[in-house]
Amino acid sequence: MSENNIIENSDSKNNNRSFTSELKDFSFETIKVVIISLIVIVGIRSFVMQPFFVSGKSMEPNFHDGDYLIIDELSYRFEDPKRGDVIIFHYPNNPKEFYIKRIIALPGEKVEIMNNRITIFNAENPSGFKLDETYISSEMQTTGSYVKELKNDEYYVLGDNRTASADSRVWGVLGEHFIVGRAWIRAWPFGDFSVFEGVEYRI
Repeated sequence: MSENNIIENSDSKNNNRSFTSELKDFSFETIKVVIISLIVIVGIRSFVMQPFFVSGKSMEPNFHDGDYLIIDELSYRFEDPKRGDVIIFHYPNNPKEFYIKRIIALPGEKVEIMNNRITIFNAENPSGFKLDETYISSEMQTTGSYVKELKNDEYYVLGDNRTASADSRVWGVLGEHFIVGRAWIRAWPFGDFSVFEGVEYRI
């Protein structure tokens, strides 16, 4: 009887050790998966894409207050921003804030705004060409007169709703180092889901 008890107690201890070992292995694997997942998520958000909420009316009628966007942060590591791209950037006067605007003029160009029209001067078009901005409505066109020559690392950005946008007309040109990425996907509202491409201007 006592021998049987000793055998049973020994089996119980072995089972407990086995269970404890399996629990430790499971906990270790779970922690490892969580850590790897966090690294991947943080890496994606830091270097590939991240979410962004539109706030305000400066990009109407193409982007609205409350739109939930996915920002492509990767493309500009391999190519330069293009005219017509809608970009998210750190506001130069307060880098903790994020702004969304459209690129109008590129580094090294001269931009002239007059009589509700935008003219771009560059090496390919020394006489200038006017932007055909079909993506904005007539009541939201540019007002006032502005002339600006850009350095080799500067962009001129405007909101699509020119009557309600604080942009390069107000606070100046945008340095390239402030750019975070371009608007890629509108994920919300679901009914307005869309993938954004750059604008092709007719010259």
